[in-house]
Amino acid sequence: MELSKQLTQTSIQTLKKPTRSISGITPLTVVLPPKKCWHGTCTYCPGGEFAPQSYTPKSPAVMRASALNYDPYKQVQVRLEALKAMGHPTDKIELIFIGGTFMQYNLHFRDNFVKRCYDALNESGYENKESSRDYFEAQKINETAKNRCVAFCIENRPDNCSVYQLKKMREYGATRIEIGVQLPDDEVYKLTNRGHTVQHVIEATEALKNAGFKVGYHFMPGLPGSDIEKDIKLFKMLFNDSRFKSDQLKIYPCQVMEGTDLEKEYWEGKFKPYTSKQIDYVLRELLRNVPRYCRVMRMMREFPAEYLIAGTTHLDARKDVETELRESGEKLQEIRFREIGFNTLKNGKADDKDVRLKITEYEASKGKEFFLEFVNEDDILYGLLRLRFPSSEVKEKGKQGLFDIMPELKDCALIREIHVYGKALELGEEGNGVGKRGEVAQHIGLGKKLMQKAEEIVKQNGYKKIAVISGTGVREYHRKLGYRLEGTYMVKEF
Repeated sequence: MELSKQLTQTSIQTLKKPTRSISGITPLTVVLPPKKCWHGTCTYCPGGEFAPQSYTPKSPAVMRASALNYDPYKQVQVRLEALKAMGHPTDKIELIFIGGTFMQYNLHFRDNFVKRCYDALNESGYENKESSRDYFEAQKINETAKNRCVAFCIENRPDNCSVYQLKKMREYGATRIEIGVQLPDDEVYKLTNRGHTVQHVIEATEALKNAGFKVGYHFMPGLPGSDIEKDIKLFKMLFNDSRFKSDQLKIYPCQVMEGTDLEKEYWEGKFKPYTSKQIDYVLRELLRNVPRYCRVMRMMREFPAEYLIAGTTHLDARKDVETELRESGEKLQEIRFREIGFNTLKNGKADDKDVRLKITEYEASKGKEFFLEFVNEDDILYGLLRLRFPSSEVKEKGKQGLFDIMPELKDCALIREIHVYGKALELGEEGNGVGKRGEVAQHIGLGKKLMQKAEEIVKQNGYKKIAVISGTGVREYHRKLGYRLEGTYMVKEF
């Protein structure tokens, strides 16, 4: 365990962040071993051979994973130890796979990788405990484990979201899928060897939502074939056009990395990345156009300086832009900007006056979405729920449709996410009330109220059945509300 202790200590020294669990759950990242994408390599993308796709050998997460030979069990084990040492609760874990298109690895590898992650969560703190037979048994154990997987994110490609892939990702317990949209323009896709089309993005978005997944987009301004005006125009399209409308975003301005095809274009004078000033302007304009139902998870990529050929090194761009907007009195609708935890961190308190339920309805991917949220009079966010009435056209390409593969979803309304914000609390620990300490909104009944309102809306609209996409560690919570496990969803009939 010397290596484990050493890596844990390194994590404490370099990655200690008070914001890590401030949104109510604790993220735990597992890195996939190097593997090139089936389509080849995008012109701007490092990695795939000597490092996981889109990463470099000296990226901190890659160095930790490489030292453990990318063993999923050891990675989870070491990260749990580090998180506990930093004072973060590990009862409610969001498992996140990074470093490549997970669903393009072979089946045996995927099944075992997922199983071993659950095993590590289940066995932490126990000696000589037998591992599970398969990932199904591991998930069953995790329902009541000390370290429960309450959310699970897989990165995927838009052209890799067939109905069979959706079913398999659900079997693994995935609740959120992030797809690389970059810049939704077919000409840009050709110039960057992206390997798919905008139509693939549209189809994947609809399919994922109809299966209940929370959908995240990776957006990359500054790519070849674009400019600032076009970037902003395409970004606005993502929320003005009902065929898109993601739930989350990661915004990564294009940088020129060593060894990429883009590096050659840069030295030939065919490509020039944005300056720090240009990036600040773009980020400011993008944030202003994010609707209230979307959360910007991250901005900027942190690459080791020795691999960066050209592009900004201003990694605090988001912090600086948001600070400027806050000081000017401008309020953003974006979720993270409004969360109670981040507002408490910035302002020292959050006022619970006039906390009320707000419902936003919008059309998306041929279906209807209801975004339920508890906010106060300053629009600070305490909790949310995403309810969807699926599109009437739910068949995917091929002979079989979604309901043929996942019959438990037939005639169901879908709850795609329920999340109560604030500092993460231990399972069973009582919240002390909204506003009493400012940062705590968990475990005071907001989640149940959101579920009750969702069920009310479902009944009013003639649905007799509701399905919740649930992480394995949240199944017990839904059982207490009258739901039962059907397939891979928690289902309730009226």
